Amino acid sequence: MAKIIVQNTQITVVSINEHDYISLTDMANGKQSESRAADIIKNWIRTRYTIEFLGTWEMIHNPNFKVVEFDHFRMQAGLPSFVMSVSEWIEKTNAIGIVVKKGRYGGTYAFKDIAFEFGTAISVTFKLYLIDEFQRLKSEEQKQLEWSAKRELSKINYRIHTDAIKSNLIPAEVTREQAAMKYAEEADVLNVAMFGMTAKQWREANPGLKGNIRDYATINELICLANMENINAVLINDGIPQSERLIKLNKIAIHQMQVLELDTSRNLLK
Repeated sequence: MAKIIVQNTQITVVSINEHDYISLTDMANGKQSESRAADIIKNWIRTRYTIEFLGTWEMIHNPNFKVVEFDHFRMQAGLPSFVMSVSEWIEKTNAIGIVVKKGRYGGTYAFKDIAFEFGTAISVTFKLYLIDEFQRLKSEEQKQLEWSAKRELSKINYRIHTDAIKSNLIPAEVTREQAAMKYAEEADVLNVAMFGMTAKQWREANPGLKGNIRDYATINELICLANMENINAVLINDGIPQSERLIKLNKIAIHQMQVLELDTSRNLLK
């Protein structure tokens, strides 16, 4: 569940069957008081245009949609005597584009396409701000997902890296403190190759920041670091001295970052 703010109205976005559904009830509250939200939705769904829109959406996305029942509603829509609730629409047509939830976050929710269309019933301005805020939410979620995935990849490759250090660089009889120093030393080989500084130098240059140098790395830097950890593990296993490995890794870092940054720039231009 997530929340977005549209013209001072808090709107709930929930995931149902791995799809985003936006609260029509919250949206309606942006136009009238909470007691009127159900009436706004009911008046919206009874129009012929809305029935046509909902039915067409369901025929495109829902193989189990009951077209015969939809045709029945379509013929009656717009008549003064025609009254229909969201629950009736769902029950009679087997619709999936709109759902009614009960409980703490209860209310009427709709698939984003339908919610955007309902936004017109509030106001054109509201609809446009809704689309902007929803897109911003999805963009932020995607950035967080990508960053988390790259951070996890970096952690996995870090274990591969430390195993190579343990197998090749740490003598059998050492204290934990000595082993930790060797791990930190090799981690700094990557830090210097990638960032041009050790972890200690970064902390001294950034006393107000929490965490470590890698917590503030970009996605491209994390990708590059993950690759370098694998490469350094291979170089360690091959017995390459640390000084030679640092030079090789620095060249690799420069080349890979140039490729990644160029690819990012191309994507931004599309």
